Order: sequence, then C-alpha cells, then structure tokens
Amino acid sequence: MKVLVTGAAGFIGMHTCERLLARGDEVLGVDNLNDYYDPSLKAARLAQLGRHANFQFERIDLADREATAALFANGRCRRVIHLAAQAGVRYSLTNPHAYASSNLAAFVNVLEGCRHHGVEHLVYASSSSVYGGNTKMPFAESDPVDHPVSLYAATKKANELMAHTYSHLYRLPTTGLRFFTVYGPWGRPDMAYFSFSKAILEGRPIDVFNHGQMSRDFTYIDDIAEGVVRVVDRVPEPPPAGGGVGHDAPSRVFNIGNSAPVPLLEFISTLERCLGRKAQLRLLPMQDGDVPATYADVEALAQWVGFRPTTPIDVGLERFAAWFRAYYPALG
Repeated sequence: MKVLVTGAAGFIGMHTCERLLARGDEVLGVDNLNDYYDPSLKAARLAQLGRHANFQFERIDLADREATAALFANGRCRRVIHLAAQAGVRYSLTNPHAYASSNLAAFVNVLEGCRHHGVEHLVYASSSSVYGGNTKMPFAESDPVDHPVSLYAATKKANELMAHTYSHLYRLPTTGLRFFTVYGPWGRPDMAYFSFSKAILEGRPIDVFNHGQMSRDFTYIDDIAEGVVRVVDRVPEPPPAGGGVGHDAPSRVFNIGNSAPVPLLEFISTLERCLGRKAQLRLLPMQDGDVPATYADVEALAQWVGFRPTTPIDVGLERFAAWFRAYYPALG
C-alpha cells in the first residue's frame, strides 16, 4: 500500500520508511529539513532512503496549511504515519513558538488532510514525556497525564486529545505511540547518548544531570520501527457501545518502550565499553523540565499487535557505537 510518512528525514522516520520499503510498500516521505540539528545528517538519511525505487520525497512544512492540503490531495495515501514534530524537552524552554507551529498547527493540518481524503488509519508520535512527574512505575496508559513538566510534553498530550476528537467526530481511526527514549544508529545529535559519544571521543567532559541519579527506559530503534509498522497495520475500531459520549472513538494510545529501565551511570559505563574510552563526568543538578525516571508498561501494545521491544542496552549501544565511529571517522 502507499503510506505517507512525515518526518521521513528524522531518526525514527528514516527507520520506519526503511521497514515499510523493505516489505514492498510505496512510501511518500515528507520533511521540512529544518536546522534544529545538523541538516547534513538528515540529507544522509534521505540518501539511504533514495536508493529505493518506491520512495518519493517532498520538502514541505506541515504548518503550511495550503501546502499540506495539496500534499494530501495529490498524494492519495491509504495510511499516514505522522512522526514530524519539534523534538526536545530542553529546547522547548527557550523556543516555545517552534512547538506551537510544528506540534500543534501542523498536527491540525495533518488531521484535516486525513479527514478529507479518506485515510484509513493515522498513526502518530506521542511521547513518554506526557507522564510528567508521575511517580508510579511502570507508566501505564491508564495513568493520569494531566501534569506535564515541559511544553513539549504538553503539546504531545494535546496531540492525543486532538486525535481522539477527530476519531470521535469523523470516525478517523487514530493510534498514538508514546515513545520511550529511542536510541541507535542514525540517531539525533541532541540526544544525550549521541552528545556523550562525541564528547567522550573528543576527550571532553559530559554533563550528567541530577548527579547521575536518573534512569531511562532506553528503546532500540529497530524495535521502535517494528512496533510502528505493526501498529499501522491494525486499524482500531470503535469500542463496544455503552461507554458514553466520546467513548465511541476508533482511537488508541500505546506505550512503546523496552520495559527495562537502565540507571544513567550504568548506561554511561556501557557506552564507555562500546567506545573503548573512559568518560569524564561533570555532575550537575536536575534540569528544568526533566524527570528522574521512565519505565514503560507495554502489555497493551503486546496484546494489540503481538510485539514488545526486547533489544538489550549492551547490544543496542554496540550497534550504535559501530555506526557512530563509521559516520564520524575523524573522531577516532
């Protein structure tokens, strides 16, 4: 089938496109190629995808309503995987308008495109950040998510509400995926493991917040891409009648994480072994907008599509380190 993948030049977008292309789908990739991080990395990802004859790319800013409407009118895609967004918790503290444009206005335009052009299923990226300051572990989809601690998290929660509304009003099937700390080859330079690797190989100290007393449910990129593709294949239907107004929507939200939180200092020691270098640690207080721990309950996802991420952190980081050294040979 033909699938529209937004954010195709991004980290998760590239790997998702590759998974779809490998099984024979036709993929229309879209990205605005902004300079939030090195655009040359995005261009290199697109070059990988461009080797496939059934991949087509268009540079579009989805916040542009007319351009997005034309994309849907001309693209005629059966399903949509919406991964384009302004990422990053810390960046949202200093550039809030980028999130309003990329995560809210653009999402409305995508919803409208799906609504008016008969899209069978919209799968979109949410985030573990929606759990905010929750202390109950592991995080489950049934937990309250009403207290975000960053604007980025608030926009992702807003996306879930917006998607549910369109599912209720227009019977547009939607599925949101709350990603938990995705890592791996071709990753984002603003992510800690990526910047840690660069600093370690250059002999510079790395900033370790909350004095290292943090843990994350690190999830390997291949597991994420597999989960996304499995989810897009299963179109949600309205739940049984009787739930009340608004409970009849063909809408779902799932966690997708490794369900195996790793303490940050253990993560750093594993990365040191994979890179063959010791890190210099600069221990700092907790940053605004950050949380001490994340941990995904993925039972709902496993029941829905028969899949759960399983890649151990040492295996994933070894693969990342090999890619990183090959992509940045000058770092040694």
